[in-house]
Amino acid sequence: MYRFSNTTLGYLNLLTLLASIPLIGAGLWMTHSSSSLCTTSLQTPVVVIGFIILLVSLAGFIGACFHIAVALWLYLVFMFFLILALFGLAIFGLAVTTGGGGHEVPGREYKEYMLRDYSGWLRDKIEEKEYWKMALGCIVGSKACDDIQFWSPLDFLQRDLTPVESGCCKPPTTCMFMGSMVVLDEDCYRWSNDSGLLCYRCDSCKAGVLEQVRRDWHNISVLNIVVVVFLMAVYALGCCAFRNVRRAESEYPHSMHASMSKLHPRWDYHWLRWIRNKREDLY
Repeated sequence: MYRFSNTTLGYLNLLTLLASIPLIGAGLWMTHSSSSLCTTSLQTPVVVIGFIILLVSLAGFIGACFHIAVALWLYLVFMFFLILALFGLAIFGLAVTTGGGGHEVPGREYKEYMLRDYSGWLRDKIEEKEYWKMALGCIVGSKACDDIQFWSPLDFLQRDLTPVESGCCKPPTTCMFMGSMVVLDEDCYRWSNDSGLLCYRCDSCKAGVLEQVRRDWHNISVLNIVVVVFLMAVYALGCCAFRNVRRAESEYPHSMHASMSKLHPRWDYHWLRWIRNKREDLY
């Protein structure tokens, strides 16, 4: 059991180390293969997160498997702040994603969304010019409204819509009954039949985007809680591995530690010995 924590931590970090490589590759691939504004905004975070995972996993792997206390100490410090950051982000995400959900439309399968239903922080964020420009670029780039433009009135009665489609690709349902009546919804006057405009200037479009963000962020926040619990278990394992390394360095004499290594060789002993034998066979 003496080396159980070190070996387990080493294998866990080896897995995350290998997983970071395709993550970095995906970010670099997006840089060269996509011109979409929505995809472009993800490139830098994906690459940065990939490199952080790579470096942290490397420190944990080296520290746990090769008994280097400094590497393990750096690994534990980063993990501590990572757990705090993820926990804070999860709580904040759950707080700002309250509300929303949309309103039922009589006789329709889809819902419609209103800005006033969302938290003040989300509303302020979507009103920022740069943020809305990026979000609108995502909508246009994904061609979310291309198919809906050719729907018949019967399709609108029978088919469901995503929040973005409901808010950005059609006028609010109240506008369809305006006739000679005075309509208070300003989005009715912002709607355009031009395929390049549609309801992109409408508050309902911003509300639809917020609803999609709210759903995704809420799911991510729940996932963050699960990840935090897992990281706390890994952190406890790392503390045990760090204690083992410090104990081996400070409490045991060199000769005693050497004899223990012969009786209980490290997990990588046979692997390194196999590489050494192959190299000797080649030369």
